[in-house]
Amino acid sequence: MFRTLRRALCVAAALLLPLAGTQSSAFADVDAQAGAGYWHTSGRQILDAAGAPVRIAGVNWFGFETANHVVHGLWARDYKSMIDQMKSLGYNTIRMPYSDDILKPGTMPDSINHDGKNTDLRGLTSLQVLDRIVAYAGQSGLKIVLDRHRPDAAGQSALWYTASVPESTWITNLKALAARYKGNSTVVGIDLHNEPHDPACWGCGDTSRDWRLAAQRAGNAVLSVNPELLIMVEGVQSYNGTNGWWGGNLMGVAQHPVQLDVPNRLVYSAHDYATSVAQQSWFSDPSFPANMPGIWDQYWGYIFKQNIAPVWLGEFGTTLQPSVDQKWLAELVKYLRSTSAYGADSFHWTFWSWNPNSGDTGGILKDDWQTVDTAKDAYLASIKAPGFDPGPGPGPGGPGDPGGGNATCSAAYTVSSDWGGGFNAEVKVTNTGTLPLKSWKVTWTWSGSQKVTSMWNASHTQNGAAVAAVNATHNGSVPVGGSASFGLGGAPGGGGATGLSCTAT
Repeated sequence: MFRTLRRALCVAAALLLPLAGTQSSAFADVDAQAGAGYWHTSGRQILDAAGAPVRIAGVNWFGFETANHVVHGLWARDYKSMIDQMKSLGYNTIRMPYSDDILKPGTMPDSINHDGKNTDLRGLTSLQVLDRIVAYAGQSGLKIVLDRHRPDAAGQSALWYTASVPESTWITNLKALAARYKGNSTVVGIDLHNEPHDPACWGCGDTSRDWRLAAQRAGNAVLSVNPELLIMVEGVQSYNGTNGWWGGNLMGVAQHPVQLDVPNRLVYSAHDYATSVAQQSWFSDPSFPANMPGIWDQYWGYIFKQNIAPVWLGEFGTTLQPSVDQKWLAELVKYLRSTSAYGADSFHWTFWSWNPNSGDTGGILKDDWQTVDTAKDAYLASIKAPGFDPGPGPGPGGPGDPGGGNATCSAAYTVSSDWGGGFNAEVKVTNTGTLPLKSWKVTWTWSGSQKVTSMWNASHTQNGAAVAAVNATHNGSVPVGGSASFGLGGAPGGGGATGLSCTAT
């Protein structure tokens, strides 16, 4: 992620592709131990050491790539509590950005609070801190993908090398990390370079710019050290005149696939963002968001749908502030395929980001580094993977609570804009009970002839002035004290609601 301003150009007409192998493949054979050992690929799926399908469903936790030379937030939290919270929310993988600076001898981390927390990290180098994080993540059952995010802490680079960090250093450091964690299957893969972009090309044959050839060189070098690792290869920005997100254009794979010496190790990775990062032509298309699956098919989805290789959406995120971003994320989650319907026969993903301090997206955590942004987390619920879900524990409303519990909710309805001929409104649903909500319904009555013209993050029925809205697939689950939201458009204006009520269903 380029966390200031992402320069990305628009896309040509979308190319709709047929869905190959649409049959459901539920996780019938995946239990709490799913994901054990190293992973490998088979067609569009990733399999664990026992041959069971797995799904990467995680978060990006950045910081090692910055001048702090360590994951952010350790000034506020103990790293173990952070990982525990990731697991409790149902994330199973951490994408860990780093820069080559951390491989320089003696590089020390900055901004770690050792006062009653992170005490075992005192005096450790950045690499030694990474060792501790890998160890605890593995102990907790999470996997890690190392992401070569930057050549140095100064910033991202379009190409995989710079004047100060040549290709030879890049490959040497990739091999060093592969060797460092060889035999430790917590580190399941390496993302070779983050967001290649212009002048990087795919399949042009110029070895100074052809990212596909560079990925082959680096991937084979990594596999020569540890042949068990997955090799994650991102896209570029431009291919044959069609531009998109940095690292998000994998159109060239169809004609110029990456070829590695070790079979069943290649995963293609794309990035995709919303308007809080940059504007794109497809967001203002009259058919939005129905046009988005065709866009994703064209850039990277076809690789999965044609059973070429697994596809991992390594970064996607948004502040969720504009309604267009909410529609984008709801459509993207649907496109990635729900775990309940498709199991591991799905796209893989890691959300950007866990950190709240990503300027143009924010994170799963809020600014206090403790509180969960339940709206964002709820969007991802349907695509989280099983095997890491802690389920309800002892306590109020959980197993062992003789007093039981109750599932209740409240709703707040706010008209966000009204122009006379129509209006937009936002509705926030809050879990006010002692049990997690599995689903909810909000009802209200309008005083005039208003009709719902559009609704996002919920579906509705209307009978005269009475409206009932029920949760979408991704936001029905709401933890105790948490909230979810949906929005709507209506006409004519004056759409204030009366008789507002919320029911846990």
